[in-house]
Amino acid sequence: MDESVTVTLCEDGPLLVRGRFELVTQDGQTIAPGRATVALCRCGRSSSKPFCDGSHKAIGFRAGTRPDPPL
Repeated sequence: MDESVTVTLCEDGPLLVRGRFELVTQDGQTIAPGRATVALCRCGRSSSKPFCDGSHKAIGFRAGTRPDPPL
């Protein structure tokens, strides 16, 4: 069984997390994802944070799939 976790940056959208993972708050509380693949909000406008609700489309959020170059 593959135990790896992948995080995929979606252009102008969320982070997709696939595999066996655990979401935990900074206080150590576990957040039940409810599925094996989740979309995490990157735009900050989701009404269901940390999960994506598609708000990035309505606000015109833009982000690439590669890291920004160092300053």
